[in-house]
Amino acid sequence: MQSAFECVLDIKASLGECPVWSAVEQVLYWVDINAPSLNRFDPRTGNNTAWPMPESIGSFALRSDGGFVAALRDGVWLVDDDGTLERKIARAPYAPAHHRFNDGRADPQGRFWVGSMNENRDAATAVLYCLDTDHALTPMISGITISNGLAWSPDSRTMYHADTATRTINAWAFDPATGDISNQRVFARFLGETERPDGGAVDREGCYWSAFYRGGKVVRLSPRGELLAEFPLPAICPSMCAFGGADLQTVYVTTARQKREAEELARLPQSGGIFAMRVDVPGMPEPTFAG
Repeated sequence: MQSAFECVLDIKASLGECPVWSAVEQVLYWVDINAPSLNRFDPRTGNNTAWPMPESIGSFALRSDGGFVAALRDGVWLVDDDGTLERKIARAPYAPAHHRFNDGRADPQGRFWVGSMNENRDAATAVLYCLDTDHALTPMISGITISNGLAWSPDSRTMYHADTATRTINAWAFDPATGDISNQRVFARFLGETERPDGGAVDREGCYWSAFYRGGKVVRLSPRGELLAEFPLPAICPSMCAFGGADLQTVYVTTARQKREAEELARLPQSGGIFAMRVDVPGMPEPTFAG
């Protein structure tokens, strides 16, 4: 099937993840978890700058005061705008030998939410945490294997979260003032072996976009969880989508090439690249961490 996605950065990342659009700079930040590195991609020039990290970097958010907050294997760090680690603000609340931080993003009120994952995938021992602006790290959801898919509805009243291993995206009632979550419900559940919801994003109409890791596509779901559209990519492992561009009408998708067969990589040589597609409905501006 022909893809509407174009590879805009053929960088062959091992595990590209966490694309975040900076409206101020008009650039896309992203990570390669395995490199490990934090990256800055300028779509106007095609240039990518990689800042090496000392260990796995699962996710990050832009900070309101400049720089980043980043979830590394050993904890959550503040990072300067040149990629230099400034200081650790929260210790890893798990055993780093077999767990690490994974998907994370800032909520519209400036908190940083980040989930862990069990790299052995043999038990649901991962947790979703909320890092408040005072740097207190609070567990919010337990019993997860691979935490993914964080996003918020346009009115900030619904939080979405996926556990990739269960092929399920859940929705929670979200209190913007306190960050409290309640009334968990199944937003969408998938049955296919390759229908594994990874990173997500929400557009201005409140529709949820999900990258299907090992499924080779991104899907758009209605606010009721109905499948509206599927968009194939020339890579089997898309990991997360983000809205960017001056009008927020470009969907960027990171992909991975780790653990893929040589035959597949020969057939899909741009695996591990960043892909982009123009869309009719713009996305939501990416929030920043206020701590």
